Amino acid sequence: MAEAPRGILAGIRVLDLSRMLSGPYCTMMLADHGAEVIKIEGPEGDTSRSNGPWRADDAAHDWAGYFVSLNRGKKSLVLDLKQEEAKATLRGLVRSSHVVVENFRPGVMERLGLGYEELAKLNPALVYAAIRGFGDPRSGESPYAAWPSYDVVAQAMGGLMSMTGADRDHPMKTGPGIGDVFAGMMLAFAIVAALRHAEQTGQGQFVDIAMYDAMLSLCERLVYLYDMEGRVAEPAGNGHPLLAPFGLFPAADGWVSIGVVDDGFWRELARIMERPDLADDPRLAGKSGRRAHAAEVNEAVSTWTRSRSKAELTALLGGRLPFGPVNDARDIFADPHVAARGMIAEVPHAEPGRKAWRVAANPVRFSLTPAIPASTPPRLGEHNPVFAPAKPVT
Repeated sequence: MAEAPRGILAGIRVLDLSRMLSGPYCTMMLADHGAEVIKIEGPEGDTSRSNGPWRADDAAHDWAGYFVSLNRGKKSLVLDLKQEEAKATLRGLVRSSHVVVENFRPGVMERLGLGYEELAKLNPALVYAAIRGFGDPRSGESPYAAWPSYDVVAQAMGGLMSMTGADRDHPMKTGPGIGDVFAGMMLAFAIVAALRHAEQTGQGQFVDIAMYDAMLSLCERLVYLYDMEGRVAEPAGNGHPLLAPFGLFPAADGWVSIGVVDDGFWRELARIMERPDLADDPRLAGKSGRRAHAAEVNEAVSTWTRSRSKAELTALLGGRLPFGPVNDARDIFADPHVAARGMIAEVPHAEPGRKAWRVAANPVRFSLTPAIPASTPPRLGEHNPVFAPAKPVT
């Protein structure tokens, strides 16, 4: 019988004190690839346990989708860190762990006597990773350091909203909580990099991600446009400020995306549209020419696409140039790409015989270390008997 895959991070123990989305997304990335993630929760549990949504067969509201998606494959240990006994339990776990992750505001862990400097005395190789709205004073004290923050604040202040939407009078947040998710992804990378350093040197370190900083990094175009042209990046709607045709175009039954950069793709699009005049127009030769006449180019393409269905446009354009239909959840669940790539994962229900949950799978693939199957998220305090066996910690 073949040995079950252990994941590329097998043997790494992570103490996860984070809540909601940014930190749990980071530690989800680690757990999905084999790390042992022990979720340290207060007596009330992670706030996301009560955020919903809930399935119709979950009348007690035990399993919020928000929690299930982010906390599959983790363990739960309830510790009230205001109590000395709970602090002692955490300190004991730190000695045998590789990583601590938290997303409290600056100073919270220090006031508890559990800040990086104290925990590093117990385990000098410890990687202590923090996500904060505006970073940690250790690596640059922001004037907003003490401000609370959520995704919507990071998107607003980091520039994303100023670049997103129909026009400058209608800034718009993205649908997913990218201020949290992108910061979590960046921290997962930073943790793995710091672990490599710790393995080589025996030295751990403090790792810090500000959600504001992560959003600014994501919005890199904003910086070079202002630096090179003195231009403030503005919302481009569903188009692109530098390229045409590039963005969303109407179909008879929805929307499709088309991205033309190279002249070869432009000529191919004109051929499929049966518009040789566009391919031969010297004004539209090259990226700069199409950029200068973007309104004309986009209108010509829109006139052609809106008379055809998404399926018809897929048959005409798919595989011939950068193209894709705008998919909703129904489309994604039915897409053969999603099935082939295994991007909808089934998470076994905590109660035998009940229907598994379906969540977005981890997109990272390794050739030698197969992905490990998603496993059940923990009940609140489920692993207290393992990690605090003497008596329940309150």
